Amino acid sequence: MCVGLASRVVNVKDGTALIEAGGAKREISAGILEDLEPGDFVMVHAGVAIAKITESDEEETADIMGDLL
Repeated sequence: MCVGLASRVVNVKDGTALIEAGGAKREISAGILEDLEPGDFVMVHAGVAIAKITESDEEETADIMGDLL
């Protein structure tokens, strides 16, 4: 099973994005998504933004992960 991390994009530059999730920030590859902008929400797997998601998707994911942990 693969697990993705829902995150908010803080900054985008040269095919990379700075994301924030749970208070932690890290740089990831953003090359496969077009038109990614600060404030967007993405699903991240293995250090790569694999899909844009909605804010409500992110909130639901955070709730589920909170229940599991």
